[in-house]
Amino acid sequence: MMTKPKKFTKIYDDLRTQIVNEKLEYGAQLPSEHDLVTMYHASRETVRRALNLLVSEGMIQKIRGKGSIVIYQGVKEFPFSKLTSFKEVQQNLGITLETEVKLLETVRAQEVPAVQEALDLTNNAVLWHLVRYRKMDGRVKIIDEDYLVEAVVPGLTETIVKNSLYEYIEQQLKQEISYSSKAITFEAFGEAEYEAFGQVNPPYTATVRGVVHLKDTTKFQYNIAKHIATEFRFVDFSRR
Repeated sequence: MMTKPKKFTKIYDDLRTQIVNEKLEYGAQLPSEHDLVTMYHASRETVRRALNLLVSEGMIQKIRGKGSIVIYQGVKEFPFSKLTSFKEVQQNLGITLETEVKLLETVRAQEVPAVQEALDLTNNAVLWHLVRYRKMDGRVKIIDEDYLVEAVVPGLTETIVKNSLYEYIEQQLKQEISYSSKAITFEAFGEAEYEAFGQVNPPYTATVRGVVHLKDTTKFQYNIAKHIATEFRFVDFSRR
């Protein structure tokens, strides 16, 4: 069964969305802990957990005598360090994006040796192979190519992969997606990139390859996300 989200995560999600969407702008002061307790009908400890999570992500800073101040100055960007579905990106950033499904087929693992090795599969293991264009204002921003173990993720359709793959896996298949490992390389355009992105200078992609695991450590997805290099930003926030 899917567990009900903790109250502090709901408060965190709401405040984070307001910050990212600039309803709470850089330098703005959040309501006091007392006011947040009243607003969300929550305990002070619950509110503090939500605020501490925002602090750890570099969204706010607690200042003695002033309360919590917004310090986030980010731009609307696609997350790299988090394991987030494209549908969640839209919801979190408050932007309208479009998914175009270019390919949905099944292949044997032996046909894609690099993927077979990364997912530790036998030769005859069946994989879903899908390619999706992620668009903003009619322009392709990302080429998403995925290989998924069919035994773990059965029954895929174009409707499912256009809507939300992770939502289907978690809500319909009741599988818990846990973590991923990712690596970035910068690669010259090939025919597929010119077709999707058009003439771009310089013609390079920031390509993020990742292996995604379930909670029981099962490897089930190999993802290749290609971004236009000049539009790709990796932002991390560190605290001592």
